[in-house]
Amino acid sequence: MKRIFLLTLLLTVAIAPSNAQLFKKIFHRNQTEDTIPGLVRLQEVMGLVHNNYVETPNTDRISEAAVRQMLRTLDPHSIYIAAKDVERTNESLQGNFEGVGISFGIYNDTIVVAEVVPGGASEKVGVLRGDKILRIDGGPATGDSINNAFVFKHLRGKKGTLVVVDVLRGRNTISFHIIRDKVPINSVDTYFMADDTIGYIRLLRFARTSVDEFRRAVNDLQKQGMKALVLDLRGNTGGYLDIACGLANEFLPTGSLIVYTEGRTQKRQDFRANRYGRFRKGSLVVLIDENSASASEIVSGAVQDWDRGVVVGRRSFGKGLVQRMYTLSDGAQVRITTARYYTPSGRCIQKPYESGTDDYNADLARRYNHGEMVSSDSIHFADSLKYKTVGGRTVYGGGGIMPDIFVPMDTMRLSDYFIACRSKGLQRQFAHQWADGHKTQSMVKDFDTYLLHYDSLGIDSLFEAYAAEHAVVRDTAKEQAEPIRVKHSDDYQHVLLKGLVAEQLFGMKYYYLVMKEVDNGYQSAITTLRVSPLSMRTK
Repeated sequence: MKRIFLLTLLLTVAIAPSNAQLFKKIFHRNQTEDTIPGLVRLQEVMGLVHNNYVETPNTDRISEAAVRQMLRTLDPHSIYIAAKDVERTNESLQGNFEGVGISFGIYNDTIVVAEVVPGGASEKVGVLRGDKILRIDGGPATGDSINNAFVFKHLRGKKGTLVVVDVLRGRNTISFHIIRDKVPINSVDTYFMADDTIGYIRLLRFARTSVDEFRRAVNDLQKQGMKALVLDLRGNTGGYLDIACGLANEFLPTGSLIVYTEGRTQKRQDFRANRYGRFRKGSLVVLIDENSASASEIVSGAVQDWDRGVVVGRRSFGKGLVQRMYTLSDGAQVRITTARYYTPSGRCIQKPYESGTDDYNADLARRYNHGEMVSSDSIHFADSLKYKTVGGRTVYGGGGIMPDIFVPMDTMRLSDYFIACRSKGLQRQFAHQWADGHKTQSMVKDFDTYLLHYDSLGIDSLFEAYAAEHAVVRDTAKEQAEPIRVKHSDDYQHVLLKGLVAEQLFGMKYYYLVMKEVDNGYQSAITTLRVSPLSMRTK
């Protein structure tokens, strides 16, 4: 008998009044006047389909579609995850998966090792960054059919299993016998010292390992002299609520309210800082943007409400809903919104979703079209959404965290030529090709030497020729009409190529060390800390 969702029980039985009693027993908690009739309606329709449809219905598919649409009518964050997708969906939050321990890129139909996880299965046998994978378990691993799904299918697998990988390194083919193992998924993408006293940490997600990773980074940076910190949460879409509280705990005094949650069936629950925070005295800037959501907003909201630091960037996404995970009998999962969360001052920063999921998902495009990404003057909050920080500053709820210092999006970088190249992935492809052909040169033997000689390598002109080979050429007449934009975009692309090549040669950290030169949010954060974060936070 097929396993089907609970709401489709007894499909082969014609609906009868006695069924309502069964539903009452199953759904006795928190039922309302319309609960039972609604469930009976679902049961009745499913019974009619089963007994009368022209062909034998696929009840698994029907019930899955019904569940997806049911949750879609609630809010944009209540979702269904099929059993086959559960592991892959949750692995980024768990902090690890099982496989060979590499990150990769696909260039010219070839899988190229981009990073080798320290201490992982591939590093143990000698796989290096830049190796090109030719065969996996004797089968070809190149060609038009190669994509991310192919790599996941063949390289991921149970811990302890063997995979044989043949790689091309220079002109030599090397065969590696790799025993798959646990592979950590790092939350801290990179960290480094911006100067003698300011540290920088970029956090990608709030996973099970995030607080431990953050603490290790802080310890390392403090040993290097860090007194002030930039925490970069841009693009961080969130994760676990308790991990967000754990991170906020690193900054706030013992007993400080970090966040509280409350829902229709859930009483208010307060989350407070304990006495184990590692960075409670140094100056702090939190970087956010329109893609910082959920857990990122919990941290930045707590920092802002307690006047603990300065929030820099653009208005965050606006997700103030808490989901709980439930596992179904067939291994599928549903995430159901059970509460809202509120910042210490009482703000709920959830943006409206009553108009439906499609309208909700179009919000960022509306912000861009309305001019909010380039000017804070385009953002208006109702007085009813006004709250006060502990220091008396005015902040707002109802649609994300508004930063203390606004950093506009730099739309001047996007010339037509740059966009055309980026849409084909040419900058990244070229960087890989150039680095692969020049990694043994003395001018790129280490990062400092590379920076010293970069401008003499002729990368810009080589890239332009490469783009032309891929049918992307400059429209000279059109560019003459907007010389300032073209110059600005070309200057940005110059640094971008430098960063992408550095990433290929030396690793991800070096991409950020280059790109900070043209990262306006980063520069604003550093300036804020150098000027006087204490005075700026009370303005």
